[in-house]
Amino acid sequence: MRRFVVILILFSLSSCLKNMKTSVDLIVTDATIYKVDKAFDTAQAMAIKNGKIVGIGSNAQIQNNFQSDKNVDAKGKFIYPGLIDAHCHFYGFGLSLQEVDLRGTKSMIEVIQRIQAFQKEKKSNFIVGNGWDQNDWSVKEFPSKAILDKYFPDTPVVLNRVDGHAIIVNSKVLALAGITKHTKAVGGQIEIKDGEPTGILIDNPMELVFNIIPKPSRKTQIAALLDAEKVMFDYGLTTVNDAGLDPDIINLMDSLQKAKAMKLNVYAMVTANQKNIDLYLKKGIYKTDNLDVRSFKMYGDGALGSRGACLHKAYSDMPKQFGALLSSITQLKSVAQQIANSDFQLNSHAIGDSANTVLLKIYKEALTGKKDRRWKIEHAQVLREQDFDYFKMGIIPSVQPTHATSDMYWAVDRLGKDRLKNAYAYKKLLDKVGVIALGTDFPVEEVNPMLTFHAAVARKDSKGYPKGGFQMENALTREETLKGMTIWAAYSNFEEKEKGSLEVGKWADFVIFDRDIMKIIDSEILEMKVSRTYIKGVKVK
Repeated sequence: MRRFVVILILFSLSSCLKNMKTSVDLIVTDATIYKVDKAFDTAQAMAIKNGKIVGIGSNAQIQNNFQSDKNVDAKGKFIYPGLIDAHCHFYGFGLSLQEVDLRGTKSMIEVIQRIQAFQKEKKSNFIVGNGWDQNDWSVKEFPSKAILDKYFPDTPVVLNRVDGHAIIVNSKVLALAGITKHTKAVGGQIEIKDGEPTGILIDNPMELVFNIIPKPSRKTQIAALLDAEKVMFDYGLTTVNDAGLDPDIINLMDSLQKAKAMKLNVYAMVTANQKNIDLYLKKGIYKTDNLDVRSFKMYGDGALGSRGACLHKAYSDMPKQFGALLSSITQLKSVAQQIANSDFQLNSHAIGDSANTVLLKIYKEALTGKKDRRWKIEHAQVLREQDFDYFKMGIIPSVQPTHATSDMYWAVDRLGKDRLKNAYAYKKLLDKVGVIALGTDFPVEEVNPMLTFHAAVARKDSKGYPKGGFQMENALTREETLKGMTIWAAYSNFEEKEKGSLEVGKWADFVIFDRDIMKIIDSEILEMKVSRTYIKGVKVK
């Protein structure tokens, strides 16, 4: 009888203890969780309620204090904060999925073949393609309209170079856009040979062509966003910084998110034209749980591959070419001052050393006396030695490690050995400011964030080239790289209190991988596979 009473008491005590546990929506156990907190600690388990982390620690700590009808046994896998791409073109990538994919082509003939295959299926009345790069061809020269005219004499064709700063078009497009040898080009170039346009347009003059491309239907725009979102989740990306959006697409994203049709978090950089500036400075910062509109994207210059990046001295492989600023210094100053007088952030594209000098000086002038503005230089690709110190002001470099490993084959041709030493200098930039935000610039580069991680730490491309790594003095450590893809990227967005690390009170955005990216050998990084992706505690992959 006494034994029965003891058993009854123990059972009652057990029931009471169980009832004392906090009920949550999800418990994840048996994992190695990289919290990416200040101590860079790890944990085994976490509890999630209402989309946020309410507990994180050992398996015993979580299981003794929380209960849930939904439990995930990670079976020893590895969990990291949801990955953030600090600079990409998410909507543009989605649109490219609806158009001709020219990435990886090895010749203009292969470009033609891709278009023909696309046309067999789509039968488009206006052909748009993306991703060609003459640096990948045996003949490393810009193509001309002649070959497009031969195969597509009556159908308009617009093909965007991989960097988005040059296009090749056929004669049909030139005629529709009213482009002739007499058309003026400011902030870019309309290439002329033998007294006629070749079909190559660089930077600002491309707008003449973009203005005649039929606007995508609402159905196509929605498909672009949702198709792109699926790709993000497959790679463990939970937040993307979309660099250069107009209000219409921002509003569409907002409506899809509010309708629960789109779950991806977006940090939207508004294209910094005067119309958009006037609109958003009046509206003010706009933020929801999934959308953050608090920054403008300004364009300083073009790209290195198309020789549009603005340099102090001429290109080493084209002595009369310096590249160009896309706006006058007066215009750039005006935009910066307007934004400095508001609560918005300014993020400026700068690739060439001259463009970086100009924008860093403008930043210094505009930000004098202003604290914690976290303005960014997007790319910060080529710098003069004396300009690195500007970043000590708290200016954040937002860089793309795969640009280094993609460009390394020909960057020395453009810049020469001396300038190349201060190009793609990520460690040097990090040492100046203490944070660095990492992204891809997709669809210029591939979406896969493991390519970013590998390029940052190994300074090699996916083929393992070069053997010793490219300019290894500017490689980042694995901890620095993971922070650059999580907490530092979140910090650059003013979002470090809600995401970027796995801590109590923050959103439960996380990704489960099959391997430990902090310990595997460099060559295995590109073999990493995403097992699951969660946003606000909900499985999205």
